[in-house]
Amino acid sequence: MQDNLKGAFLMMGAMATFTMNDAALKWLAEDLPAFQVTFLRGCVATTLIVLLSWAMGTLGRGIARADRPWAFGRSAAETAAFLPFLLALQNMPLANITAILAALPLSITAAGALFLGERVGWRRWTAIGVGLVGVLLIVRPGTEGFNAWSAVAMITVVLATARDLLTRRLSRATPSLNVAAITAAMVTLLGLALSLAEPWGRPTAGQGGMILAAAGFIFAAYLCSVMAMRVGEVGAVTPFRYTSLVWALILGWLVFGDWPATLTLVGAALIAATGLYTLWREGRVASVPRAVGPR
Repeated sequence: MQDNLKGAFLMMGAMATFTMNDAALKWLAEDLPAFQVTFLRGCVATTLIVLLSWAMGTLGRGIARADRPWAFGRSAAETAAFLPFLLALQNMPLANITAILAALPLSITAAGALFLGERVGWRRWTAIGVGLVGVLLIVRPGTEGFNAWSAVAMITVVLATARDLLTRRLSRATPSLNVAAITAAMVTLLGLALSLAEPWGRPTAGQGGMILAAAGFIFAAYLCSVMAMRVGEVGAVTPFRYTSLVWALILGWLVFGDWPATLTLVGAALIAATGLYTLWREGRVASVPRAVGPR
């Protein structure tokens, strides 16, 4: 099997397990305190990630000294993004929040141009603008379908964009699994701190099993996403992130009985189409040799 094909299957696996984790958290939060669930799931998931890092021989390498500000900044940004994400997840259909988060590749491209000086031509700026229209069709400000949770989901996009910009600062000297372990531990500690403000519930056997399943899902998602980016080319693998929209539609309908409005589906399609075009365009630009010489 070619590397890019392997990477595509791994990325689809990552998106499936990320979405299954989200569905499990949403289902559990209907009867148990959400932050208690976050803490319990995080304990298992962090342990699994640390054990995997140890088994792969990367745990002892730690975090390169020059990368420590970026690694901890990136983990802090993801931890901060998790809080509005969890709140929105509890109060929005799964497909809606997944569709909003699908705008991440577009927001990262725009932020890279604005803050990192990356070159973005008019075609990609146009795609970003069309993708923004897709987001507006999903949240529909000024209509009955718009509420505070739509705005909370957008905060998640902003913080996740900051996370990915910080991730770009990391060098190859720092193992991805070590960064994932730090992030998982910080999210777990956030869950513990916030769970102290609410009474804990006693999980049933079924709920306990679902917490373990959620930990397994997030562990598999981290593993598949890391392997996908190591096996395949970024431009060939990244477009398969959009398969999360399919999983969110299926799980939202089967588990929660939700089916998005037509405008939400149109907005999600616009985001996916413009995101795919942006990734394709970035691949084309990267493949064009640049002239070398005096300016």
